[in-house]
Amino acid sequence: MKHKRGRRVVDIDENDDKMWAWLVSNGVGASFLCISLFALLVRVAVSFHSYSGAGNPPKYGDFEAQRHWMEITINLLAKEWYCNSTSNDLSYWGLDYPPLTAYQSYIHGLFLNSVLPDSVSLFTSRGHESYLGKLLMRWTVLSSDILVFFPAVFYFIVAYARPTKGPSHIAWHIAVILLSPWLIIIDHGHFQYNCISLGLTLGAVAAILSNRELVACTLFCCALNHKQMSAYYAPAFFCHILGRCLKRRNPILEVAKMGIIVLGTFAVIWWPYLHSLESCLQVLSRLAPFERGIYEDYVANFWCTTSVLIKWKKLFTVQSLKLLSLSATTLSALPSMIQQIRTPSNQGFLYALLNSSFSFYLFSFQVHEKSILLPLLPASLLALEEPLIYGWLTHFGMLSMFPLLCRDKLKLAYIALSALFTLVYYAPGRRQHSRVKQYRPSILKSSIIIALILSSLVLHVVYVAVNPPERYPFLFEAIIMLLCFTQFALVAVYSNTKQWMISDEPSLIDKEKKWL
Repeated sequence: MKHKRGRRVVDIDENDDKMWAWLVSNGVGASFLCISLFALLVRVAVSFHSYSGAGNPPKYGDFEAQRHWMEITINLLAKEWYCNSTSNDLSYWGLDYPPLTAYQSYIHGLFLNSVLPDSVSLFTSRGHESYLGKLLMRWTVLSSDILVFFPAVFYFIVAYARPTKGPSHIAWHIAVILLSPWLIIIDHGHFQYNCISLGLTLGAVAAILSNRELVACTLFCCALNHKQMSAYYAPAFFCHILGRCLKRRNPILEVAKMGIIVLGTFAVIWWPYLHSLESCLQVLSRLAPFERGIYEDYVANFWCTTSVLIKWKKLFTVQSLKLLSLSATTLSALPSMIQQIRTPSNQGFLYALLNSSFSFYLFSFQVHEKSILLPLLPASLLALEEPLIYGWLTHFGMLSMFPLLCRDKLKLAYIALSALFTLVYYAPGRRQHSRVKQYRPSILKSSIIIALILSSLVLHVVYVAVNPPERYPFLFEAIIMLLCFTQFALVAVYSNTKQWMISDEPSLIDKEKKWL
């Protein structure tokens, strides 16, 4: 590997497979366009499947929640969006994401209102599921993906990997990111807009790799203000940027510049609510749903998995659980944070993103199954370096969401996307890191790996085909949760260890000092 101005240069073997080489014969831009068109077609195909809460009154599901927010934002004033009233019943899918999500809903609502006003009319549109309405809703997600996530992926690829020999492995990297089954099935199947917050985060990561910290701060603040779960990455961003600032000639000035950008971005986004403290607190109260409990459903994190033995919700008050989760999350993220403050590096930053997001997923308060998307994003960015880890995490990340996706009637889409990803992942000419080539697991390790894969495949079949015992109706969900939790915890331990093993990259810091 080589470094030029902090940008990662990937050395590729000259004997690249022709399967990928033809894609990049005209440059990375042309290959990205070809893969993007195919990825877009895959998204369109998934959009024809069912979605969360389809035909399931009275509250339906996430599809209805997103539609309802469009209904609220285009019919009420901004100051009323987060307040309970006769026009805005917060018990019926009340808006519980930051203002940028509300603005996005407003823009999409205007689009739906211009084509099909009945789909977003106040009160009367609840549960609207006409064919045209569903088509328009699906289009809003597709357009968001095209406008935010796809450009962010391209920006990251350009910033992270500049091949000096054959660039076919870069095409493979583009493919495994754009064809990630976990993002496609949640956004275009289940129905959400994770592509926006993850796209903004990815753009911020690319800006960091390009040494544009001010741009990174702006983009990450936007991600935080679109979905509060983007805070999973906050420790990594904060510590990496702080570590960089502290190694420059005027660290106080550098930190002050970052602070001004952060405050300015937040002020612009929160402007409609800055007229009073009460308005700000009302919005904040909607962003922290502590009343839902420390976990939801059967999520594969520490609290839900250990609840089989320790009844956290019965033994502890909400206040105690908030303190426990905060302490556990902070302690688990601390080693990664310290490493980035001491020796910030681009590669270490990517591992820090993975470690920070895992700390939140495993230990924070109110985690949902879909939250596994947050650790999976940085894992996908490390796919060239850690192909085994990314493939493993994708497999068990999808398994952890399998019960949820079955309820959404997305089993066929789940199988198709998993099969497509497997074909791309194992395609000839894919990235093979030298460590992977040299790695020869022992018979015991190979047996464990095979047993885990077979167990996960059997669990898929059993969950669909076998009825659980009446006494334990959620037995299969609990087994899936336990299996996935162990894999996530092991990967988190490995990733934290790997981050501390990364070289310090003094040349990057020395160059930064010379430039400033």
